[in-house]
Amino acid sequence: MKKLTSKQYLIIASLIFGMFFGAGNLIFPVHLGQMAGKNWLFAAIGFIISGTLIPLAALLALAVTRADGIFGLARPLGKKFALTFLILVHLTLGPLFATPRTATVPFSMFSDHFSKGMQPWALLIYSAVFFGIVYYCSLSEGKITDRVGKILNPSFLALLFIIFLIAAIKPMGATSSTQASADYLAAPLTNGFLQGYNTLDALAALAFGITVVTAIKGFKIKEGKETSLALAKTGAIGFAGIAIIYLILVALGAGSLHYFKLSENGGIAFAQIAHHYLGTFGEALLATLATITCMSTAIGLVVAFAQDFHKRFPKISYRTFLTFNCLLSFAIANFGLTTIIAWSTPVLMFLYPLAIALIFCGLTSKFFNNDPAVYKFAVYFTIIPALFDGLNAAPSIISNTAFTKAALTFAGHYLPFFSLGIGWLTFGIAGYLLGLGIHLYKSKASSQAVELAD
Repeated sequence: MKKLTSKQYLIIASLIFGMFFGAGNLIFPVHLGQMAGKNWLFAAIGFIISGTLIPLAALLALAVTRADGIFGLARPLGKKFALTFLILVHLTLGPLFATPRTATVPFSMFSDHFSKGMQPWALLIYSAVFFGIVYYCSLSEGKITDRVGKILNPSFLALLFIIFLIAAIKPMGATSSTQASADYLAAPLTNGFLQGYNTLDALAALAFGITVVTAIKGFKIKEGKETSLALAKTGAIGFAGIAIIYLILVALGAGSLHYFKLSENGGIAFAQIAHHYLGTFGEALLATLATITCMSTAIGLVVAFAQDFHKRFPKISYRTFLTFNCLLSFAIANFGLTTIIAWSTPVLMFLYPLAIALIFCGLTSKFFNNDPAVYKFAVYFTIIPALFDGLNAAPSIISNTAFTKAALTFAGHYLPFFSLGIGWLTFGIAGYLLGLGIHLYKSKASSQAVELAD
């Protein structure tokens, strides 16, 4: 029985770290720290659960079920559901939210240097150049981007750790004395958990996690059990590194309230912190490195999107999907980071519960022989309350309509934990248990039928 060597463990762990931590992951924990204030630690724990543990569980679910990605994992729910879910996830990771965000995150780190009137024009020019380069590099899937990423990503991390070191030597102030926003006074753990949705890493793990599984198998680990064990160990190492960075960033955001007011988004907050510790040169260097690392991420996203959709719809060319993605991403990027986050939140409040239910079913599938009934009850019971959670997080243009207000009033009365943003939880658990009960009943009935036949 072959096992990974220590060096191979580190190689896979670094692959996981590189796949799931980028410049975009900086902004959400920093902003979370500002919102959570003195309750930053509980908020950070919630964020780490949804931002690292659930993505790790997604990787393990792929290994346990031996699925080739989203479609394979969701296949027990039927081809139509699996294809619909795959499209929704890829649109979220692609041109609707994640890919436009790769341009707006680095831009937000220097946008304050432009006047309010000039910012839209600056973003237009910046995003046009950004996605023009992304499109050009993605046409041939050039390896130069991978090489540049391997050089610049460590440089980006090195600069990040310099900020951490200076902050440890000269902190901005005690986090225990900073004021928390209203939501984080009442439920910091739950709100931190919900903020972790913004990383999109659980969805990314379902979409691209097969890369990690394939890398492990590339070291001639063939048995399913050994693959899962190797993935659990390497994933624990890789995500532990990410969790530590998240914890420091949340604390840094909380401490920054001694110098700065609550920012509009995490990009602005992190730029302010970088300027505080490293001056204008450090802020400019950070923005430059963030631009290139985000560009590397964007190339990976648009290539994966075009490849997967061309595979599912072969009559449409790779270049057509690539062009569509880049153009739509460019258009949406120009709404700005704050608007993109505001509109992505209700979508994530809907998709994440479905992903969590699917991941849990995949992880435990050995106990019920991958019976589709368990998947269907768990996921279908989650859909309706997840829709209500999504409506509750929608921008005012939707949440202030008469229909939405009536729907939310109903949900507030009849869905447990709806006020916390997790109205789906009890329904998902109930659906899973009901499906499991039906599976056990069918198994028992089948065994009795066999006994009678004998």
